[in-house]
Amino acid sequence: MIVTTAGRPDAQSVALVEEAAERLQVPVVERKKRSIPKLQDIYQSDVLVAGKDRYSFYRRGSEEPFFFHPNSATYRLKRIVKGEVDPLVAAAGLMPGDSFLDCTLGLGSDAIIAASVVGVDGRVEGIEADAVVAFLTETGLRRFPIEFPLLQESMERIEVIHSEAVEFLKSCPSDSRDVVFLDPMFTTPIEESSNFETLREIGASYRLTDEWVAEALRVCRRRVVLKDHYESPMFESFGFVQQIRPYTKVHYGVLDK
Repeated sequence: MIVTTAGRPDAQSVALVEEAAERLQVPVVERKKRSIPKLQDIYQSDVLVAGKDRYSFYRRGSEEPFFFHPNSATYRLKRIVKGEVDPLVAAAGLMPGDSFLDCTLGLGSDAIIAASVVGVDGRVEGIEADAVVAFLTETGLRRFPIEFPLLQESMERIEVIHSEAVEFLKSCPSDSRDVVFLDPMFTTPIEESSNFETLREIGASYRLTDEWVAEALRVCRRRVVLKDHYESPMFESFGFVQQIRPYTKVHYGVLDK
């Protein structure tokens, strides 16, 4: 991978380039008004672009960028503010002050919702195995421009951990998190946004295993929650009690301690 600036670089984008190069240990390439496909072709590489206020990642051979956006967390949080119950919050039984470990962070939509509920006295950690996704999500959570204070505060409280989920769980003491959350990215696509599809292409591939579930159950104090397609065999295979949600493709399953 290489990192470069947007077409018309300014001091901020140059600073973002330097940050990405240092954090990800990748070379910096001057843009010189060259297109993304041209850079991909010349360097035979993925391209990370530092724009005015965000990073955009272009996988080699693709002109479709991947970037951080809170996505569904925005309207889900607005519904919570109106008094509606979020299905993840209900499935996890989340309460203020809880600790929530998201083993498959991605863009952090579920972690944002958890952070809004557990509040300043709680703790939300998100594990992401892919280094680029982890970097984009971590920087995006801190810098995404949005005029929604509760959303912004929730994003800023999430701790991003670049690690493979099972390895991180093995390093955790038993009964050290109230809720451990698993979302191994649907084998059947549900989200319709192009950004989510790009995440499916560039992110780490997750497949639930007996070891993963066992470690999650060891680490949790109360409950392990699985999010998957309603027709997924994972609920039954690993003993999760599937919570049926009519008229939606997303279901949650729970394993209590």
